[in-house]
Amino acid sequence: MPETTQLAQSSQELTLRELQGTVDNWIQSVGVRYFSELTNLAILVEEVGELARILARTFGDQSSKKTDTTDSLPDEIADVLFVLVCLANQTGVDLTQAIHENLAKKTIRDADRHRNNPKLHP
Repeated sequence: MPETTQLAQSSQELTLRELQGTVDNWIQSVGVRYFSELTNLAILVEEVGELARILARTFGDQSSKKTDTTDSLPDEIADVLFVLVCLANQTGVDLTQAIHENLAKKTIRDADRHRNNPKLHP
């Protein structure tokens, strides 16, 4: 059984680096190759749209249609994450480093912003 299939079937936690490696292994062994960056961007937008549809109908005001499939929220979130990881892999972005740097930026920039936002306090 391929390594990525074993991971998919287990509840083993993955670091971001392990996730990037797992996705890359899957692409190389099952997916043949990465789609182009622009194709993956289009796929990402499509997946985010599918996620938005579920959220709008589950938590928002929109009702479901008879033709709606029974998509799974966790599955759609995983689809979005998968494509984001593909984009990171093919453009050389280390997601672990990127998220650490991004959180540091947000922490400095937003140190008091949200605490001082009256919209966030009842």
